[in-house]
Amino acid sequence: MATSPLSVEVHNPYGRFRVISTKPMPGSRWINILVDAGCRVEVCTEKKTILSVADIKELIGSKCDGVIGQLTEDWGDELFAALKAAGGHAFSNMAVGYNNVNVEAATRNGVAVGNTPGVLTETTAELAAALTLAAARRVVEADSFMRAGKYDGWLPTLFIGNLLKGQTVGIIGAGRIGSAYARMMVEGFKMNVVYYDLYQATRLEKFVTAYGKFLESQGESPVTWKRVSTVEDVLRLADVVSLHPVLDKTTYHLINKDRLALMKKTAIIVNASRGPIIDEVALVQHLQANPEFRAALDVFEDEPYMKPGLSDLPNAVVVPHIASASKWTREGMATLAAANVAGKLKGCPVWHDANNVMPFLDESSKPPAASPSIVNAKNLGLKILTAAKL
Repeated sequence: MATSPLSVEVHNPYGRFRVISTKPMPGSRWINILVDAGCRVEVCTEKKTILSVADIKELIGSKCDGVIGQLTEDWGDELFAALKAAGGHAFSNMAVGYNNVNVEAATRNGVAVGNTPGVLTETTAELAAALTLAAARRVVEADSFMRAGKYDGWLPTLFIGNLLKGQTVGIIGAGRIGSAYARMMVEGFKMNVVYYDLYQATRLEKFVTAYGKFLESQGESPVTWKRVSTVEDVLRLADVVSLHPVLDKTTYHLINKDRLALMKKTAIIVNASRGPIIDEVALVQHLQANPEFRAALDVFEDEPYMKPGLSDLPNAVVVPHIASASKWTREGMATLAAANVAGKLKGCPVWHDANNVMPFLDESSKPPAASPSIVNAKNLGLKILTAAKL
């Protein structure tokens, strides 16, 4: 059995299939899924935050059937060719996004690419809501002030922030996460919604309308929604803007110097999607020039680094890419990634609905005999487990 000089922890050493996980992952269910599928599981425990391409090639070695990788890794031609040469044909990102994966290269090498959708929605939306509150009420600034021993008594002007109730929240990208965040802000703070998306967010619109009618029945002012035709319209109208688009060529630096200038001087911009959505240099300059404008960021353009000056700004809240970091979600992501690889190695079909993965997360029963989400299933000609066959 091929092994790597990098530090690894081995489970089920005599398993038929050799599967590598480039990082330890939360929980144990994911390991059990692979072991039950007949896999020898090697978990890299090397004390490196991000593995290089060379490191991962060492892990793959001369015989490897599948890999679970991380969004910080560069999965392109070189790694997929190495995996193919080792006899492998299954890979899963432990992430819903796969900007770090060259899917075309994987397909050329006959490797199925899995991801982990349907498990991050509420957790990511909650983190975006937490960032919004932290920025609006200047929580991080006030915490640092208190810890530094600077508080010597209440003052009428101390850390005045923004009231959210009754204001307008702008959503750019009203998919599952954007809509979940909007609902939290509507229910929690009775905010009105303005959104931009290529597709109509019908469920969100119906929810806001129904909640508005409920508020009216209680003698309160109703909340409202408005779908606008441009990103610029959202930026002009909203008091809080939360970014939830996919990252592609059309959304790279979607928020730039000119678009920041359209926003209210006291607005808040929140990003828990992908760092390059924002031109971070332009954002730093805008924050410096407008001290009442605030940003709350979970992701950065050049992770793990921030652009110069950002960390010095009191009107920026920054956290280290923790949007999915709830115990349930991270363990669920690991479970889905393992099920993707196990399903492919066992020759199982692909699950019919990648956005409905709850059957894989129910710990009281075995997961379905399928890979929950393979993004290149069609191009590889993989069978789909249709709803009629369940």
